[in-house]
Amino acid sequence: MGQEHISYINKYDTLSIAYLCDPNKSSLETALAMAEGSPATFEKESELLDQVNEIDLLVIASPNFMHTPQLLRWGQHHITILCEKPAAISEKQVNALKAAQAHLKANIWIAMEYRFMPAINKLVQMLPHIGPIKKVAIRENRYPFLTKIEEWNKDVDKSGDTLVEKCCHFFDLFRLITAKEMASCVSKVHRGLLSDHYGYDVTDDKVIPIIDSAYALLDFEPDAPGKNASQQSVLGCLELCMFAEGSRHQEEIIVTGMRGRLEAYLPENKVFLYQRPTSLWTDKSKPPPQGSFSEEVFDCSDLRQVYDFVDELPSMHAGYHYCSTAIEWKYLIDAIHDAAAGKFVPKVSLDDGIKAVEMGIAGLNNITNADSTSTNVTAHISKSEDNLLNLVLNSAVFDELKLNVQQ
Repeated sequence: MGQEHISYINKYDTLSIAYLCDPNKSSLETALAMAEGSPATFEKESELLDQVNEIDLLVIASPNFMHTPQLLRWGQHHITILCEKPAAISEKQVNALKAAQAHLKANIWIAMEYRFMPAINKLVQMLPHIGPIKKVAIRENRYPFLTKIEEWNKDVDKSGDTLVEKCCHFFDLFRLITAKEMASCVSKVHRGLLSDHYGYDVTDDKVIPIIDSAYALLDFEPDAPGKNASQQSVLGCLELCMFAEGSRHQEEIIVTGMRGRLEAYLPENKVFLYQRPTSLWTDKSKPPPQGSFSEEVFDCSDLRQVYDFVDELPSMHAGYHYCSTAIEWKYLIDAIHDAAAGKFVPKVSLDDGIKAVEMGIAGLNNITNADSTSTNVTAHISKSEDNLLNLVLNSAVFDELKLNVQQ
């Protein structure tokens, strides 16, 4: 993701890359070759932190387990931070972020770019057409996790496991679509189906394979308590399959309301709006006639069907996320400019990022199939970073902490 961000930063005249930091020399060399200009390079985060007064915007695109400690260190400074998802991977990290949140000085934006995928954003725009939402189903059929440095994304304690690493995007979408908070979540999962593909040491009993497929059933808080609460609630279903290469659709989102239904499909990049039968359905002893309901199709591969600022975007490639990262950067730059005259208002706040992680952790803590156990993730961090979390959790006033930034 760091390289994808660089490709977009290069396109904006208002942005320039001054520094690159990566402990992996190969990754650092690749990033340096992509970046325009002549940015200084560092292999240690502490060296980069020494330059904080020269930095306006920091992009955190490190392995998942590092995000929380880095947010806590850099968040003490008056800069803008774009942090890749997930904001945290464990309950301890979540609690540390929540304890520090009100005291952080940085303007923080969590990179949940799925919100900005054209078909998904169009679906959200069309929600008023289907009436009160009652059901949301999200499905991802995809290829296995790609190779990363030291395969950290296949390690439960470095990634947070799949319901956090991958599915925090989808839990964020559930909250965005329903405008409600989750009340409960139960999951059924498979582990170890891709052990050969990922190269796990199957003879090591201590190795916990990451989740390869899952169903998660969710319900969301009703508008008001009472005997009709079940009528007011929203039901959700997440389906994930990490060994479904070649499927017609990689992502599917179906939202059903009392007046109609919306369906979004990727990479087809289309949204379908269906309205329930009208007064033309007079004989209820027979299925509704074809003409009693309507279908409307929106081709979101034309960004003008979705966004009214397409001409403001620089010419750029679509990346791996259907142009959503380009849209994210447009919104982020606007928010930075607006903050100069007022308040920074991120499209995806740190609180949004925390809540998406909490939903994933709830799913991990409530795995119900008999042959699989719930996951208790202990983030893989250094002793100094664990001390940082403990300091935050044990301190009443985060601003007064003298934090150790040694790696």
